[in-house]
Order: sequence, then C-alpha cells, then structure tokens
Amino acid sequence: MAKDNKYNFSKEEKELSGGSSVIKGAAIIGIAGIVVKILGAIFRIPLSNWMGDLGMSYYQVAYNIYLALIVMSTAGFPVAISKLVSENIARGHYNNAHKVFKTAVKIMAVLGGVSAAICFFGAGILARAVGNSEAAGAVRAIAPALLFVPILASFRGFFQGRQNMNPTAISEIIEQLFRVGFGFALTLLFLSTSLPNAAAGASFGATAGSLAALAFMFLVYYMHRHVIKREIDRTDGYLEDTKNIIKKILVIAIPIVIGAEIIPLMFSLDMGIVMNRLQDTGWTELESQKLYGLMGAYCNSLTNMPEFLIQAIAISMVPAISRASARGNRKDVESSIGIGYRLTTLIAFPAMVGLMVLAKPIFRLLFPLKVDEAMLAIPTFLVMCISIVPLALYETSTGTLQAIGKQIVPVKNVAIGAAVKIVFTYILVGIKSINVVGAAMSSIIAFMVAFVLNELAVKKYTGTKIDFVKTYLKPCVASLIMGAGAYGTHFLLSKFMPNSLSTALAILAGVIIYIIMVVVIKVATPEDLRELPKGEKINALISKFVKWEA
Repeated sequence: MAKDNKYNFSKEEKELSGGSSVIKGAAIIGIAGIVVKILGAIFRIPLSNWMGDLGMSYYQVAYNIYLALIVMSTAGFPVAISKLVSENIARGHYNNAHKVFKTAVKIMAVLGGVSAAICFFGAGILARAVGNSEAAGAVRAIAPALLFVPILASFRGFFQGRQNMNPTAISEIIEQLFRVGFGFALTLLFLSTSLPNAAAGASFGATAGSLAALAFMFLVYYMHRHVIKREIDRTDGYLEDTKNIIKKILVIAIPIVIGAEIIPLMFSLDMGIVMNRLQDTGWTELESQKLYGLMGAYCNSLTNMPEFLIQAIAISMVPAISRASARGNRKDVESSIGIGYRLTTLIAFPAMVGLMVLAKPIFRLLFPLKVDEAMLAIPTFLVMCISIVPLALYETSTGTLQAIGKQIVPVKNVAIGAAVKIVFTYILVGIKSINVVGAAMSSIIAFMVAFVLNELAVKKYTGTKIDFVKTYLKPCVASLIMGAGAYGTHFLLSKFMPNSLSTALAILAGVIIYIIMVVVIKVATPEDLRELPKGEKINALISKFVKWEA
C-alpha cells in the first residue's frame, strides 16, 4: 500500500495534509465550537431584547425551516467526503481524492440550489404552513444560505479528510462573526420599519455568514492549488468513474442523514406522548404544557452544551480511522478508537457531575427573573444530566462505525433506541408521581441501548477492546472528586458571597480540581497531551509540579 513518505512531500504539502491526530483535531474543532457557541449566545440575547417575543417568533420560524432543509444537505455529506478523501490519500490516490471533492461540490451545489429555490420562492407558502405568514420575509432572507452552506460543507469535508481541521475551525468562527455582525446591523437598520423586516435582517445574518465562510474556504483552497496539483502530478493516474463516486458518497451520506433525522423525530413523537399521558393521569392541558415547558425552557440548552465538543471528537475520528483502515493498520485503528472514547468520557463525565452538583446555583444565576419556576425544573434536569454520558458515547461510537464503512448500523441501533424510548416514555410518564421526569428517564435508557448496540458492533468489526479503567473508571472518579470540591466551594462561599460570584468561583474550583485529578491519577498521559496544540509545553509545565515524564 502507498505511503505518504514514498513521494517525499514538501513542507507545504505536509501542512496542507494537516496530519492532525484525533486529540489535536478534536481540540481545534472544540475550541472553535466554544467560540461559536459564545457568539451564538451573544447574538440571541440582544435580538430578544430588541424584537421581543413577536419579532423572535418570525426569526425562529425562518431558522427552524432553515435547519430542517439544511440537514438534508449537510448531515452526512461532510462525513462521506472526509472518509473517501482520507481513504484515497492513504492509498496514494491524491488525484482521485480531489475528484471526490469536485464531484461532491457539484452534488452539494445542486442540493443546495434546490433547497434555496424552495425556500426563496416558496417563502410565503412555508410561512403560512406553520401559521406565521408574517415570517415570509425572514424565510426569504435566509434562503441563499441554503445554497452556500452545502458547498461550504464540501470544502470542510475535503480538508477534514486530509486531517487538517484548521480551515474548518477558522471558517466556523468567520461564519458566526459575520452572522452576528450582519444580523445585528440589519436588525437595528430595519427595526424602525417593522418587526417582520427586522426579523428578515436578523435572518440574513446566516446568509452573510455562510457566504463569508465559503469565501474563506475557497481562498484557502486557491492558495494551496499549486500544492494540490503537485500532489496529483506525483501520484498514479487512478481515477474512478464519476457515477461510482456519486454512488459511494450517497451510500455513506444517506444513512447518516436518516440517522440524523431519527432523534429529532423521536423527540417530536415524545412530546405528543408526554402531553397525552400527563392528561391521562389527571393533569389539565395547561398544567401539562407547563410541565413539558420546563424541559425546553430550563433544561435542554444546558444539557446540550457538551454536545458540540463530542461532535468535534467524532469529526476528528472519521478521517483518522478511515485512513488507518484503508492502510490496513489495525493498531492505528484501535488506537484512534480508544483515544476517541477516552476524550469523550473526559468531557462527558465532568459535564454530567458538574451540572448536577451545581444545578440550583446555576439556575439561580441564569434565570434570576424566573427562579421559582426554574426550581421546579430541577428534578427533571438532574435526570437529564445523566443522559449526557450515554448520548456522548453513542455519538462517538456512531462516528467510529461511520469511519469503518458501517454507517447503516448506527441508524438501525438509534431506531431501536427510539422505539425503546417511546415505550418507556408511555409507561413512566403515566405514573403520576414521576410525570414529566419519565421522559428524561426514557432518554437515558434509549441512548444507553443505542450505545451498547453500537459498542457491540464496534467490537465485532474492529476487534477493539476499550480499557474500562482508563476510559470509564478514572474519568468517573476524577469527576466525582471534582463535583465534591465544586459543591463544597459553593457551599462555603455562598454564606458570605452573592450567588453569581460563589457559583463562578465554584465552577473555577471544579475545573482546577479536575485538571489536577486528570494529572494525578493519569486519566491523560504525557503521550496524550503531546498530541494537543502546544502539547510539549503543557507537558513541560506539568513536569515542574509533579512527576510527569514528558
């Protein structure tokens, strides 16, 4: 099999290919994700203050339609492109890897064009269909993004396939910066005219952001065009038929798209079951709406926070595993899978424990005007926090299976998990003393079932055995100690400090304690940290305080 060093690639070519490990790739995408999330929060809060509930309803209609259409174009295609590009590069077929990319751009342009046309010309019909005809302008303003984002996804998939996560990370930040900047400017510009116009201005932010990010990715690609050409000239002339490439892309992408739609569909069905079962057990319609509303208003946004970091791990795992698998390097496949799982538990366990032990002070900090109502959501929230770990492991195992060409397997497994959730939601919510908490309990069961089935498949197809102590036990122990420290810090400080300051210091204490525990009980090793950006410097710093062989 072809090796990269066979061709004596230059420094430029090595930089283009990236060669990021799972850890480094996840760190790069994860940091970008944090920035994007912060910018997203900054965007939403002023919009709500400027436009109020009515104006935000127009914006939300447009954004929900956008999300529904964009998932069809982007959910599975970046993974497919990344996987096929990395496999071709592993075999030395740089010319075919580039053909995969060019073919994908054409497919995505067609899909994006159709989606954009439906959204733009059918804006009025779509807005009326969801009962909010005034949102038509906002829907029309966001329509061009449906063309730009799929093409952007092709470029991201191409660079991810080369294990170069920097362009994706930077483009995500650029996209969000332009979205926020244009969204703010146009909202304020049109606010004096009407709320529908202001909402359209806010929606156009997504269009401006996606166009700016696409321009950046094209610039990166253009700057490296001579390197790409030199790679192609140096490698063999192997080229697949275009129809065969399209077939391969669709075979990988379509099951992933279906899988991506199952979970939202599961929660949509779940909502109907919860509302009906609550009323079956004596709650009024209004009481049922309020009980279910507690989850959406106070729980979902917090428990979903770690998800973007987990997705960063999955994105990094796909090209790393695909490349190792294409080379027949079983050791590297197992190593990448093991690292991916460990990174997942390193994030998921402390997120779960930290949110649980500081739930009440965090709610008081975030919802000062609705404290009494927010406190009613605590029992549901605590149960939902437990689902963070199985959901994270499900997503990581799904990324693993996608990387080895078994993308249909996690679709079947999540469908089984969804069916299990529906059954348990019906049973548990029907117990009046449990009520809406039963929906949270059923989510834990559903994601655990899906993960266990995925894990059995990973073991079957790769033979990988996950180190239980290193992957599960050590992060769990470190997180529990962190949780005790964070809780104790808040308990003591809250006696003479305001909640906002004592909560912030408790979170900081938890982070410090967790980092110390990661080092002391060696949840992470010097070899792991070496793969991080500036990893050698991190190891050197740790070595000054503890025995740590860097």
